[in-house]
Amino acid sequence: MKIAFFDTKSYWKDAFAPMAEKYGYEITFFNERLTPATAHMAAGHDATCSFVNDELPAEVVNTLKDLGIKVLLLRCAGFDSVDLDAAKAAGLPVLRVPAYSPESVAEQGAALLMTINRNTHLGWDRTTKFNFDIAGLTGICLAGKTAGVIGTGKIGQCMINILKGYGMKIVAYDAFPNPNLGLDYVTLDELYAQSDVISIHCPLMPATKHMINAEAISKMKDGVIFINVARGGLVDSEALADALEAGKFRGVGADVCEKEHEYFFENCMDKEKDPTLARLLANPKFVLSGHQAFLTVDALEQMALITLDNYKAFLAGAELVNEVK
Repeated sequence: MKIAFFDTKSYWKDAFAPMAEKYGYEITFFNERLTPATAHMAAGHDATCSFVNDELPAEVVNTLKDLGIKVLLLRCAGFDSVDLDAAKAAGLPVLRVPAYSPESVAEQGAALLMTINRNTHLGWDRTTKFNFDIAGLTGICLAGKTAGVIGTGKIGQCMINILKGYGMKIVAYDAFPNPNLGLDYVTLDELYAQSDVISIHCPLMPATKHMINAEAISKMKDGVIFINVARGGLVDSEALADALEAGKFRGVGADVCEKEHEYFFENCMDKEKDPTLARLLANPKFVLSGHQAFLTVDALEQMALITLDNYKAFLAGAELVNEVK
């Protein structure tokens, strides 16, 4: 009952270590990410626990299988880091955390929305320098405006509740509309055309990669606010940067980006900068938080609890309700 835990940060250890002790599991915390170069470190363990920036292509999956790993634990909802075909062929179940604290993620989206709309990031920068000039910091009142929510799963529903609290009218799009939610579902083109704020909450898969591209952006209102706390690959970064620089958006708030694998969760001040990401970050209408929407005490506790419960079910031969198939 030994778990090889990769890409460890202090907040992960604080959440998982005490709970693992209660379950009677032994965790080895590795600072390194799980990659082809580090997979060998899992030797002597029964399971691995990985996060969004770990890499589990077929090479890693097969190495883990050869090392005696019996199950792959993901402490996140996304599973695109794993070659699922290879895992299936190797007989290694992939168990994820489909929902931990959807409210936490949605609240980060709301924080980004309010930041970019009311320019609090720019106001803060000024006031720290004793500059109290507020010219150029004008926002819009959200009450009475239309918010388009793409993806109405658990996080999308939480975001809708917040936006309704602002007094916004909601239109929604989902590839699989939920008739029980009482939402006004529209086509994507209708959502683009009607929305003053667009918030996206979709999984990343081949069908959704770069769904927000130059064509989609051209169909949006001028002055729209766009929020992404889902996955960076949903958005074509070049098209987003071009549109921002052309003045299409009132602002963009994101917790994720396409190049986050190369930068996020580390101090990269001295690392070579991706030119497109640098363009985005240089724009005052763009605010990026470093994939921290999950980073609440509540979410971390749920991630630890569900991950360890997944492992408990595996060991007991019980139904694997959170298995990725």
